[in-house]
Amino acid sequence: MSTPPTTAPEQPRSELDLSIERVIDAPPARVFELWTRRLPDWWGPHGMRTRVTAFDLHAGGAFRTVMRAPDGTEYPTRGIFLEVVPDQRIVFTDAYDPGWRPAPEHFLTAIFSFEALPDGRTKLTARALHKSVEDRVAHEKMGFFPGWGESLDKLAALAADL
Repeated sequence: MSTPPTTAPEQPRSELDLSIERVIDAPPARVFELWTRRLPDWWGPHGMRTRVTAFDLHAGGAFRTVMRAPDGTEYPTRGIFLEVVPDQRIVFTDAYDPGWRPAPEHFLTAIFSFEALPDGRTKLTARALHKSVEDRVAHEKMGFFPGWGESLDKLAALAADL
């Protein structure tokens, strides 16, 4: 796990970012634990099954999953964690591979923020930052809102079952 960064993150540039949030009936520590320890149980839209092939949860650690659709099509995700602040924030990107090797193609940086609400719940915000408007538009057309929304709904349901 890493410590908080010493510099403030870049302010969002809305024309390059997509964002979605959910209020989850569990405290941030529980939501963070489910995010990090139960990823296959909620990662991916409805109908997808997810296999985690690498999950080295620290800055520079590998992050790899393979989502499998009902028709057998597989969708791999690869990248590294940039920042991990327990119960507060997880940032990963596909711009690098382990060892800070530049990835041949990159698409996004994802930021998951876990905000404690006064009533013991968590506001989970997921942001996808893109390098161009074209990439943001492509991601939205790929189904960012329904896909990421269904994933967050599954995470919220998992939290509610505990």
